[in-house]
Amino acid sequence: MIILNIFLLIGVTAMLCWLLFTLAIYALPLLFGVTTGIWAHDGGAGLVGSLLVGLLAVGAVAIVGQLIFSLARPLWIRLVVATLFAAPAAVAGYAAVFGIAQHLVPSEGWQMAFSIIGAGAVGLTALLRIAGATPPEPGLEQARRA
Repeated sequence: MIILNIFLLIGVTAMLCWLLFTLAIYALPLLFGVTTGIWAHDGGAGLVGSLLVGLLAVGAVAIVGQLIFSLARPLWIRLVVATLFAAPAAVAGYAAVFGIAQHLVPSEGWQMAFSIIGAGAVGLTALLRIAGATPPEPGLEQARRA
């Protein structure tokens, strides 16, 4: 029975890590939506109104970020947008890995080292996901056919 529990723990941990990497790109829209929802609630919008404002803010940031990244021609604009999406994802990755490392690693130095590596991995994954989510440019598709 203990072996089954070990395999179950490994499977659940792997699934949560996959979920963290998959949802890391949405850390910026979530942060903006929660902040906007709290602001709306403090402004007197009520619970339902603040939830609606927060959800609209999440959608707007996600859609506008993807549109700017996919339609912008200069590379520096794409780099700024990608960094804006990857930085909160890296912070979320740091916090997640640090929480796991506190339970598994007794040394604080190693906890910090694993957390920094995890933050880099999650930030890089978010950066690659936002870069991979853009459709190819029409000129590149025609150049491949030629």
